[in-house]
Amino acid sequence: MLKSKTFLKKTRAGGVMKIVREHYLRDDIGCGAAGCAECCGAHDGPALEPQPQDRASSLCPRPHYLLPDTNVLLHQIDVLEDPAIRNVIVLQTVLQEVRNRSAPVYKRIRDVTNNHEKHFYTFTNEHHRETYIEQEQGENANDRNDRAIRVAVKWYNEHLKKMSAENQLQVIFITNDRKNKEKAVEEGIPAFTCEEYIKSLTANPELIDRLACLSEEGNEIENRKIIFSEHLPLSKLQQGIKSGTYLQGTFRASRENYLEATVWVHGDDEENKEIILQGLKNLNRAIHEDIVAVELFPKSLWVAPSSVVLHDEGQNEDDVEKEEEKESILKTAVNEKMLKPTGRVVGIIKRNWRPYCGMLSKSDIKESRRHLFTPADRRIPRIRIETRQASTLEGRRIIVAIDGWPRNSRYPNGHFVKNLGDAGDKETETEVLLLEHDVPHQPFSQAVLSFLPKMPWSITENDMKNREDLRHLCICSVDPPGCTDIDDALHCRELENGNLEVGVHIADVSHFIRPGNALDQESARRGTTVYLCEKRIDMVPELLSSNLCSLRCNVDRLAFSCIWEMNHNAEILKTRFTKSAINSKASLTYAEAQMRIDSATMNDDITTSLRGLNKLAKILKKQRIEKGALTLSSPEVRFHMDSETHDPIDLQTKELRETNSMVEEFMLLANISVAKKIHEEFSEHALLRKHPAPPPSNYEILVKAAKSKNLEIRTDTAKSLADSLDQAESPTFLYLNTLLRILATRCMMQAVYFCSGMDNDFHHYGLASPIYTHFTSPIRRYADVIVHRLLAVAIGADSTYPELTDKHKLADLCKNLNFRHKMAQYAQRASVAFHTQLFFKSKGIVSEEAYILFVRKNAIVVLIPKYGLEGTVFFEEKDKPDPRLIYDDEIPSLKIEDTVFHIFDKVKVKIMLDSSNLQHQKIRMSLVEPQIPGVSTDVSNINEPQRKKKKLEK
Repeated sequence: MLKSKTFLKKTRAGGVMKIVREHYLRDDIGCGAAGCAECCGAHDGPALEPQPQDRASSLCPRPHYLLPDTNVLLHQIDVLEDPAIRNVIVLQTVLQEVRNRSAPVYKRIRDVTNNHEKHFYTFTNEHHRETYIEQEQGENANDRNDRAIRVAVKWYNEHLKKMSAENQLQVIFITNDRKNKEKAVEEGIPAFTCEEYIKSLTANPELIDRLACLSEEGNEIENRKIIFSEHLPLSKLQQGIKSGTYLQGTFRASRENYLEATVWVHGDDEENKEIILQGLKNLNRAIHEDIVAVELFPKSLWVAPSSVVLHDEGQNEDDVEKEEEKESILKTAVNEKMLKPTGRVVGIIKRNWRPYCGMLSKSDIKESRRHLFTPADRRIPRIRIETRQASTLEGRRIIVAIDGWPRNSRYPNGHFVKNLGDAGDKETETEVLLLEHDVPHQPFSQAVLSFLPKMPWSITENDMKNREDLRHLCICSVDPPGCTDIDDALHCRELENGNLEVGVHIADVSHFIRPGNALDQESARRGTTVYLCEKRIDMVPELLSSNLCSLRCNVDRLAFSCIWEMNHNAEILKTRFTKSAINSKASLTYAEAQMRIDSATMNDDITTSLRGLNKLAKILKKQRIEKGALTLSSPEVRFHMDSETHDPIDLQTKELRETNSMVEEFMLLANISVAKKIHEEFSEHALLRKHPAPPPSNYEILVKAAKSKNLEIRTDTAKSLADSLDQAESPTFLYLNTLLRILATRCMMQAVYFCSGMDNDFHHYGLASPIYTHFTSPIRRYADVIVHRLLAVAIGADSTYPELTDKHKLADLCKNLNFRHKMAQYAQRASVAFHTQLFFKSKGIVSEEAYILFVRKNAIVVLIPKYGLEGTVFFEEKDKPDPRLIYDDEIPSLKIEDTVFHIFDKVKVKIMLDSSNLQHQKIRMSLVEPQIPGVSTDVSNINEPQRKKKKLEK
């Protein structure tokens, strides 16, 4: 049956266009109940159980299905995801509304409906002849949708009577809309609010904790005074932003001070790019990463960023007077130069809340259900939740979601989502750091896995079309020990004309991941593989990452090859790119490859190839450094694990060999060659990588630090920086050069992906290259997959597709990739920090030599070369008299009593694990040498946190 709607539309040119919308109605859409004789299995995919036996509800003891409305789906998704809730009908009307209002919730609903064990069924009521309804005159879209949902519930209950007259199956309508519920009851539909229904499930009392508290007014505790001013409605905010009264920006809370935040203003206005907010009332219930509207104060009310460290440790959850006392500490006398634009939040444009990990701070009131939750991220305020399982959740890591923040409450309200496990447990802490850094790590779905090749796999005749057979070449790979995702392999051989042929062969991942399918979408979402200390979160499923794409030895593999003809001075004479089939003759570690190169007895083909590569790499590196490429340094840490407990038993910095540099040189060369090629072919939509030059102010600390050691560092160009770093050496202090390079690394900007059509500056500062991209690691980076596709189209080896040549879509993709790479980096650092804590937990107290990296007003930041570990030594401690501190920003130096500390000075520090705060355990360092009375510690002295730790472990 066909319904059609015709209307006329005026075009821009002034003409009139007739538009006909056709809407097909069918009578063969199944109800979803397995075993329904009338529908005869008209549906496929997950179905409802014929006899739902799983819920004992005191409100509806009969077997039943649930049918929630849009708002229940949007706000109570945490309840619906619980294993206890099954057999739910999701209407097309509801799903479409959810899709328009919240993409994350829509994705979660799709995942639940794809889970066969949950028995969620999507019913296309908008195309069913008996459940489709037209919008009536004077009826708004919302009321029409509410009526459509009621019609569908009514139809279901009539339909199910025919199926099971004896067991009286029924559909229960779940809605939190009072009017809709009243109308449903009038029409004889069994309807309950979400809260009523969940509370009726006597066998699952824990579900009540997962209910979101919805009405903000309802949550306002009686007789409490109003703390915050009201948020202006969106229409007023938009008007204000348009007229310039308000500014729109992203709210960034401070980790160090919970009463201070900055707002990064959107747009190109350089003058007020960053606005400071100080004090609870001016922060006005904004939460980190929210998009807010800000009112700028007059200059007379501007303040300077505070140097005070303030953490919200208060137990009394609504003691606002104390907050006001603390706010007065922030107002310190400063000179006018330090004042920054200051303002207050007047409204929220978009909330960017996510589920937060943290721990419960149990209320002191006995039998209380209201408790405060402290998030692991110090930028997030504490959250008030109601739970009946507080004693079970104490000392455990849990997830909580925010529901709202009433004007008269010091903290936002939220609800319990999930118990992750014991704090300090390795599995739990790994889960926390993955969640907190937004690293997608759920197992790959069936939809994604369905696009993997069927096993056993082998190269077919069809695969060899547009592909060269290079299986005869003596190719080998060189990687870190234990590497299973081998992206790259190399070869070098002498040609008849006396020149050398060098090849870089990269796994052909784009052959297996085709544009637009579920596997491609998931890889693009993940963006990168994340390497933690003991775990790898793959970007692509293991069958590809460790098997079919991995260039393992003695197996045929598909590759994308970049082949150069060079002379013996490493000058490139010819470059060509080709898809290929290869068979690696050896998978070597850096140490094994180095051993072959150095060996006097080995002269086989692989060793000869490696020696040729190594010789050329040294020349390439020299040429690169002459152009001004930087050789920077950052101490990388490797843990040695206990084979049974998997706890770290030793910690040392990674050793770099010549072969590391050899592989790196050819990867850089391949990336640059490919960047030139794809930009030549696609000037508007090549995916490239740039590294902006740092602003001169970034280098201040490096120049001052070198000056304090009578060395000069020039920073006008990358070349002068590289040269002056090479010359900055001290015969009496050999580690000084490494320290300078580590400090120079801290001055750098972040390298980013971008689309060539959206930017003019392509330069890569660190590599001193005018153009650069990523081509050599497609198993672990999605950017490389796109670059492979661009290159394949450029050489005629594959066909293009619309998204590949859409620069706006490419720019959005780059934005996600940059975010994912940044988060992967932070997650890796957090993993190293956690394993370092585990190491020192078992090691006890140690004292080691360290070098000062930075001096602060009341502390020094030191680096311990033995462990590649960085930490802060504070000189102001609670319950101890403060020493005399004089800080000089110019040198920079810090005088403690009569001892002066400069950057790069050698000191001795004591290292121990401070477990006094179970949630934020940290490595604590204190000064041992030089000896300063009342400041330095005696190594044998165990201080307070250690005793607290013992108490906690009892």
